[in-house]
Amino acid sequence: MRRRRSLPHAFEDQIAAEMARLKEKIADLANGPDRDAMLRKIRQLETASHINEWLTSPGLRSPE
Repeated sequence: MRRRRSLPHAFEDQIAAEMARLKEKIADLANGPDRDAMLRKIRQLETASHINEWLTSPGLRSPE
């Protein structure tokens, strides 16, 4: 039996989905270590998104 594979999602879509999920979850949390960890994760995802934009930009050229 062959296993069906889902279509790969774009990296940007995965980052956006995870950020949205964390932002929803963080709304219910009070200040504390769990909330701080989620905020830190959101900042990491934002940074990953910016780095990905930079790496995939058309102006980026390989060194000669």
